[in-house]
This record gives sequence, C-alpha cells and structure tokens, in this order.
Amino acid sequence: MKKHPPLLPEVNFSDEGPIRHLHLGSEWVQGSMLMDAPTVLVHEYIQRMMAWLLFADPATVPKLQAMQLGLGAASLTKFCHKVLRMKTCAVELNPQVVLACRSLFKLVPDNSRLQVILGDASVEIQNPKWHGTVDALQVDLYDHDAAAPVLDSEAFYADCRRVLADSGCMTVNLFGRASSYARSVDKIAEAFGRDAIWAFRATRAGNTVVLAQRTPLQPKRGVLAANAKIIQTQWGLPAPQWVRAMKPAFA
Repeated sequence: MKKHPPLLPEVNFSDEGPIRHLHLGSEWVQGSMLMDAPTVLVHEYIQRMMAWLLFADPATVPKLQAMQLGLGAASLTKFCHKVLRMKTCAVELNPQVVLACRSLFKLVPDNSRLQVILGDASVEIQNPKWHGTVDALQVDLYDHDAAAPVLDSEAFYADCRRVLADSGCMTVNLFGRASSYARSVDKIAEAFGRDAIWAFRATRAGNTVVLAQRTPLQPKRGVLAANAKIIQTQWGLPAPQWVRAMKPAFA
C-alpha cells in the first residue's frame, strides 16, 4: 500500500503593529519579525536559543556552521546567516513555511553560506555528511497546535549530539501544553550526559530553553559574564541576562 505524506497545516500570517507573526493554521505564533528590522530577534526565547555563543570564541563565529531544525519565521536562520555571517543550514518539512519565509519574512534565497533543506528533520539529522560538523544546532520543532515537541526522544537527541563538532552546542525550545519539561531534559541527558546540560528559567510566555554541550564545560560565572558583555556589544543580544537566568540543569 502506498504511504501518503502527512497532511501539513496551512500557513498564514498576521500583522500586529510593527510585528509580523507566522501561524500554522491556528492562533499560536510560530515565529515573528520586526518588519523594519527583519534580523532582530523578537521573542525572548528565540534570543536565548543563541546562548551557545557564551561558549564560543567570538572571533571564530563567522567560521562556524549553524543548523536549525524547524524554520519558523526564519528568525534564527536570518540572524546566523546575515548578522553572525555563519554558514547556515535550516531543515523544514512544510514547503509553505519556506515559501512564506521567502516572500513575507525576508529570508534570502540559498547561496554559498545558506541552505534551506525541505525535508524531515529526523531523517536529515541522521545524514552522515553532518556528523561532527555543526557548531550550533538549534531545535524548535512544533506542530500547528504547539502542544509538544514533534521530535523528543532519546534516539533523536543522540542523533543531534552526533552531528555536533567537539565544541558544539545544541539549544532546544521546550514548550507546550502536553509536554513534560522534566521528561524531555532526562532524554537529553541520556544522550549528552547530565554534566553537559544547562537550563534557563521559563520565560513569561512559558518557553524553557535547554542547552546541551557535545563536550561538557562548566566555565566560571565570571568567564560567562565576560563573554556575555562581548556578545551584547558585538551583536546586540541581551546575553548578560542569559547568565543570570541559566544554570546547570542537574546542579
């Protein structure tokens, strides 16, 4: 029997003053863009998805590889590609999302540093060509109801760890009415190790960002604070707030 592809939700958008929101056939916001400044990261949790920068040498960032699983409104993809000047790849299942990002959310066409792959993230993450190559992996995979992460298994997180370079980091958005933060963190820890996991306090909107390191590092708060000031000065991100809001998940 022929297997039919999954039904994908219709993509639409709404404008709220200076901000444009992406929706997947529901009221839930899947991403947003400040129309006069399309590379600005609007939401607090999206800003925190950049916390891997705390563990990177700022001078080397343009030489690094970023990957996003789930395109959303392309906020992270645009920031990594255009602002950080990184080599950037995004994986998105829904072709309507890619079209909307290109036509409504100022995502430029593919070029020598940018690639958008139309496909299943659970399949693409297993592609051997990515093994050991990704320095910043950003995972934000939700369905149209935003009820729980679409991919949230120990096997999936093990695949994520496998694509990371030795000093690479994964950041994950854990949000949803049906999701369990504790269970998700335990699955990530099974794949990465308990000493490799950092967690933020939940945002006002209910998003909790978790960071996992390929090679566990526990730098002192002073080192993280110094790095945060550089990040804030160089790229305009509220990194000093990250240091105050995050801690080892199993401390």
